[in-house]
Amino acid sequence: MVKPVSLLRAQSYEAVSLLASLRTLIEPLGGMGNFVKPGDRVLLKPNLLTGNRPGRECITRPEMVAAVAQLVQEAGGKPFMGDSPAFGSARGVAENNGYLPLLQALNIPIVEFRGGRYATDSDNFNHLRLSKEAMDADVVINLPKLKSHSQLTMTMGVKNLFGCVPGKMKAWWHMEAGKDANRFGEMLVETAKAIAPDLTILDGIMAHEGNGPMHGDPREVGLLAASPDVFALDFVITNILQLDPATIPTMAAQERLGLNPTAAELTFPLAHPRELVVDNWKLPEVLMPIDFGLPRVLRSTFKHFYIRFVKEPLHIYTGKA
Repeated sequence: MVKPVSLLRAQSYEAVSLLASLRTLIEPLGGMGNFVKPGDRVLLKPNLLTGNRPGRECITRPEMVAAVAQLVQEAGGKPFMGDSPAFGSARGVAENNGYLPLLQALNIPIVEFRGGRYATDSDNFNHLRLSKEAMDADVVINLPKLKSHSQLTMTMGVKNLFGCVPGKMKAWWHMEAGKDANRFGEMLVETAKAIAPDLTILDGIMAHEGNGPMHGDPREVGLLAASPDVFALDFVITNILQLDPATIPTMAAQERLGLNPTAAELTFPLAHPRELVVDNWKLPEVLMPIDFGLPRVLRSTFKHFYIRFVKEPLHIYTGKA
């Protein structure tokens, strides 16, 4: 099976330039019309980690989401944006990071994820609790940010889909599966398999290295990447950064589960990875435990609900200007 990964040098988030770059990026994959048909409900799933560190390049840029939404609308789709941030609501984090004017201009709704129980074909996880909005969407477009991660070494396409696990369930997964990095990595891979994004577009124009996912430093990488196969995309990006996949739990799990592409399967319709190699990518200084003990789970759950229902104002956003 051919697994194309489209790679492109890109330097700007300016609207016209970024839109042109994204058109060039996905044209070899068949263009947006290959993924979105008229009338399709299309979930745009960015990384909305936090609203507390604007400008630190630890979330997917709002310009990226807006540009992809325009391409979806041109194909006749009906885009909406959703995520389940670590703390607070998708709407609150989006507002703090400057999303609202761009989304309102395009009439893009923001949805808050609700959970449902879904069976899996995994040997180790007989079910997962996942966002109904993601599972019920006609199309899922995964929009990760390229970042180092202090618990999982790196966060790319697969890890971004953990945001489709609603609210406090993330903290409980850290407690349940986090005692074993291999098991936690496999849970993330199974989540990605279940969500099965139709297209992943990675925002690596400005990345976040070092003590990520939010305490590291911005780094200009100048890279956009896209693929219909999220596992192939992460595999290629790991090679571009010259990282050992065995040190990244999601990559190690992909290998064990036979999801990594072979050299014969990979195709690069635009730039080749060897043209885009990144030297001296900074990983976290110290890897933190994945496991959340019960006290931390309770604190995390309380903080999430406090920010979402007490600190943030109560309102409903429909996407209408």
